[in-house]
Amino acid sequence: MIVLGIDPGLANTGWGIVEVNGSYLRCLAYGCITTPASDQLSGRLSAIHRELVSIIARYAPVECGIESVYFGTNAKTAFATGQARGVAVLATADAGLVLGEYGPGEIKMAVVGAGSADKSQVQYMVRVLLGLAEEPQPHHAADALAAAICHAHMRVGRSLAEATR
Repeated sequence: MIVLGIDPGLANTGWGIVEVNGSYLRCLAYGCITTPASDQLSGRLSAIHRELVSIIARYAPVECGIESVYFGTNAKTAFATGQARGVAVLATADAGLVLGEYGPGEIKMAVVGAGSADKSQVQYMVRVLLGLAEEPQPHHAADALAAAICHAHMRVGRSLAEATR
């Protein structure tokens, strides 16, 4: 099974592709869609959607794990992230992907074992779980891979200990 992970954001939308074969996880690709703040909102959202459609066409995932919006204290940022998340959900829906939505703490718990883990801990564990030579950069891509790992864990119903054997 091929799983797409998405860490939505208006400025930076991380994406990652993970192949799940039983208890084995393998990273196929990852990256970050960056849109300049100087561009109009509609163009930025269109670029995110267009790139995700291209990624889906290229890697043919069947399922997707996406991070839900954390509202925190900055409503403006949460609103912009929500719009980016909306176009990401649209891209996955148009492709017929099964979608799983996970909160930041839920993703960190699935990957690191602690819902309060920091970015560096997530990057480290993503590298370990996927057998990568280096920690994925930028952290948006690592977060997207973590969302894919979390989704695989939730959907397949196996423990991370099994996944690392």
